[in-house]
Amino acid sequence: MVRVLFICTENSTRSQMAEAFAKIHGAGLVEAWSAGSNPGSRINPRAVEAMREKGYDLAAHRPKGLAEVGYGPWDYFVRMGCGDQCAWMPAAHQEDWNLPDPATLSSEEFKGMRDEIERRVLDLLARIRAGQPKAGA
Repeated sequence: MVRVLFICTENSTRSQMAEAFAKIHGAGLVEAWSAGSNPGSRINPRAVEAMREKGYDLAAHRPKGLAEVGYGPWDYFVRMGCGDQCAWMPAAHQEDWNLPDPATLSSEEFKGMRDEIERRVLDLLARIRAGQPKAGA
């Protein structure tokens, strides 16, 4: 199993959705985790609703810190757009998806971000299956 860690600041929205999509689409291929550099107190209700539309229940999830998921090594380490606020982790492959802060997004933009996360997770899984670490590699 390929170990993948998605990280954002609070682990309440972006990284949680990425973890969920990796578990949905990468079952048997990846062991997916998510964490936050400064974990929030709960999952964003908008994320719960957005993922419910995709058939996944995020309500049972909770934000986690890096110490809880382990410091690696990871096969893939994906920052969700938190820049310098996200810690560096030992990983064979690292990416920064540079997604917007969900707090500032309209409902339509929020769903668009969810769909973009799913698209990027699917791309990552395709690259993992093909043995290509980076997009375009």
